[in-house]
Amino acid sequence: MTRSEIRENMLVALDTLRARKVRSVLTILGIVIGVTSVIAVAAIIDGLNGFMINRIKSFGSRSLFITRIPAGYTGGRLPHRILMRKYLDISDARYLKDTVPGLDISTAFLQRIDIGNTPPDSIRYADEHVERLIIRGCQPDYAAAIALFTVASGRFISQYDEEHARNVVVIGAAIASTLFPHTDPIGKTVRLDGQLYDVIGVFEKDEGVFGLGVDQFAVIPLSNFHKNFPGVRDVFLIFTVREDADIKTVQDLVTEAMRRHRHVPYNAENDFDIADSNFFLSLWNQLTGAMALLTGVIGSIGLLVGGIGVMNIMLISVTERTGEIGIRKAIGARRSDIRAQFLLEAITLSGIGGVLGVIVGGLIAFAVRALVSLPATLSPFWVIMGVAISVGVGLFFGFYPANRAAHLDPIVCLRYE
Repeated sequence: MTRSEIRENMLVALDTLRARKVRSVLTILGIVIGVTSVIAVAAIIDGLNGFMINRIKSFGSRSLFITRIPAGYTGGRLPHRILMRKYLDISDARYLKDTVPGLDISTAFLQRIDIGNTPPDSIRYADEHVERLIIRGCQPDYAAAIALFTVASGRFISQYDEEHARNVVVIGAAIASTLFPHTDPIGKTVRLDGQLYDVIGVFEKDEGVFGLGVDQFAVIPLSNFHKNFPGVRDVFLIFTVREDADIKTVQDLVTEAMRRHRHVPYNAENDFDIADSNFFLSLWNQLTGAMALLTGVIGSIGLLVGGIGVMNIMLISVTERTGEIGIRKAIGARRSDIRAQFLLEAITLSGIGGVLGVIVGGLIAFAVRALVSLPATLSPFWVIMGVAISVGVGLFFGFYPANRAAHLDPIVCLRYE
């Protein structure tokens, strides 16, 4: 087919769509809905993936975590064998540092997440207050182990603070801006759950995702946390591996040391879990993979409905234009010409729906980014994929009507009224 023939068929297709506006719009709508759902969710997932990969990398590729509850636990009833595990102890961090060669940093922390607490955790200064925060008790090495907790002003917890269980706190940037909108927070005294604490530092701004990041943290000395929140028993351990040591070898040595320290029988499974940043990345990919699969199913249903609509309108179009087909065949049009004309019409119909779907999906993604603070990113790949999918739908569902038109008998067509 020559360029002029393609242009002529395209103009005929557009004239046909303009002549049947309502029917064309309803047909396009199914394509728009399917492509919009795919593009919007793909943009959100792509943005979240990039954000989470960078965030997990900020933990450090040589950092590992030891927990009593498996790191992949996302809720629900825990098996009895896990519930019966002994709690980790703060002294385990020092034991690992003294016992395992190749460790750079070994530290412990406790935390209190304000979910359903009565009364809720709060931090106050004068007439300002913040509720629903995360209180974490840390040792001095914690900030060196987790790069996310970088102090922007002031200082982090010192060894002296830890040894004397001092009432000092390092707060997130959002907490600082709420409590101290017009003044420097360093050196001010706040009330944390009713207790007086001196603010010694403010973390660098980190909004995180879903409104959960370092901005919502208040970090106090671990010894102070243990004294004021004795009911929190789950200790978390973090250790980093020196650059000159092999991570897998050190991890095996840590596992052996913990089993020995906790008196785990040689034939029993570990009563603790060790996870690295790759584990959290794999866990995240599993979660987003399930979300992508669900979106793909929903989008496919929308595209299927749209494709059936395209086939339906093209079959009606073939019936309505039977006389026109007969005339074209009588003056020399080949079957391939008739087939190409109707295929191009179906592709145009679905292609318009695809372009509109990409635009609407992109607008939804950017609206989500602006209103919900989710890092949605619309990549060129998904723009091309959105249009390509819609064109593919038009090609697939438009082939049968186009082929049917191509095989009509011209004599029968000329008799058709």
